[in-house]
Amino acid sequence: MTRLWPWNRLGLRMRLALLYGGLFFVAGSMLLWVTYLLTARAMNTQFVTKFGGPLIAGSEDVPPEAGSPVRQVRVDVEQGAATVLSDMLRSSVVIMIVIGIIAFVLGYLVADRALRPLDRVTETARRLSESTLHERIGLRGPRDEVKRLADTFDAMLDRLHRVFEAQRRFIGNASHELRTPLAINRTILEVSLEEPAASPDLKALARALLGTNARYERLIEGLLLLAQSEQELAIRKPVELPRIVRTVLEQIELASTKRHITVHQDVRQAVAVGDPLFLERCVFNLLENAIKYNVRGGEVWLRLRQEGDEAVVVVENTGPQVSPYEVDEVDDLFEPFRRLQGDRVRSARGAGLGLSIVRAIVGAHGGTVTAVGRPEGGLAVTVRLAGAAHVTAGRAR
Repeated sequence: MTRLWPWNRLGLRMRLALLYGGLFFVAGSMLLWVTYLLTARAMNTQFVTKFGGPLIAGSEDVPPEAGSPVRQVRVDVEQGAATVLSDMLRSSVVIMIVIGIIAFVLGYLVADRALRPLDRVTETARRLSESTLHERIGLRGPRDEVKRLADTFDAMLDRLHRVFEAQRRFIGNASHELRTPLAINRTILEVSLEEPAASPDLKALARALLGTNARYERLIEGLLLLAQSEQELAIRKPVELPRIVRTVLEQIELASTKRHITVHQDVRQAVAVGDPLFLERCVFNLLENAIKYNVRGGEVWLRLRQEGDEAVVVVENTGPQVSPYEVDEVDDLFEPFRRLQGDRVRSARGAGLGLSIVRAIVGAHGGTVTAVGRPEGGLAVTVRLAGAAHVTAGRAR
C-alpha cells in the first residue's frame, strides 16, 4: 500500500490555497525584511547621524561629555529610532498575517472557481455508464487547458459509444447467425433418427453429430450470455433470492438425481437489486458447476443469507482434491475456458464458461465472487450482492 504524506491527503483546492498563502508569506517576509533594513538605514542616516552628532558649531573635534545635553540628545534620538523600528516591525507582522489569511481565503476561492470545470468533468465521468454514453460534457468557455480536457473526454465518449453500439449489433447478429444453422442441423439430425429406413450405422452417426451439435449450441449460448452479462444492466429492481433459488433447484433436480448428488439447503430471506433473469442464471451456473465437477454420490451445500446490506450466496461441493498451487491461483477459474487440473481438452462436461458468466453477472450487479479450495476436496464459491439499502445509499451519495 502506497504511503500518503499529509500534503498528498489534502484536496487540490486546499493544496493550491496553501501554496498561494505560503508564497504570499514568503514574499511578504522578504519584503518586510528589506523594508526594515532600508528604514533602519534611512533613520540612522537622517536622524541618528545628524541629530546625534555635535550640535554646537566649532566643536566638531570635542567629544560630548557624559551627562552633557549633547550626549542626552544622542541617547534620546537613538532610543526613539529603535522604538519606531520596533513598532513598525510589530505592526507590519500583524498586518502581514491578516493580509495572509485574506490571501489564503481568496486563493481558495480562486482555486475553487478555476477547478469548477474539472468538477463537471468528474461528475459526468462518474455518472456515465454504458446506457448513458450519449451524454456529453459540452463545456463552454475559452480554449484553455480545461476546455481541451473536456473536449478530449467528449471525443473519447464518442468512440466508446460507437464501440458499444457495434458490440450490441454484433451480439444480436451473432445470436441469429450462429443459432439458426445449429437449430437447422439439430432438426435434420432428429428427423434422420426418426426415419424408419435409416441404418443402425446412420443412426449412430446421427446421435454422435447431435451430441456435437448440442455441445456447440451450449458453447455459443454461453459466449453470448457472457457478452450480454458484461454489459450494463437494463433492469435494476429488488429481487427476492429465495424465489430464485427455488426455481433453480426445480430446474437442476434432474441432473443431481442422475449423478446421485445430494443437495443440502440453508435458504434464508435475502434481497438483492438487479436483473432477475441474470441472477437466476448466476445461481444456476453455481449449482450446475458444483454438480458437474463433483464425485458420484457427492454432496452440494447451498447457503443463502443476508449480511447487513449484502445478500450472500455460498455454494460448496465435494469433489477432487484441489492441489496447493491451484488453490493459490483459484481465481483463474473465473477466466473463460479455464478448468481445474488444466482440463482444456476434455470438455464433455462443459465449455468452461460457467464461472466466467457468474463473475460477469456479479460484476454487472456491483458484487464480488471468490472461490477457495475445501480441505476435504471440492470448492466453496461465495457471491456477495448489493442489497436494496446499499444501492439506495449509493444513489443518494
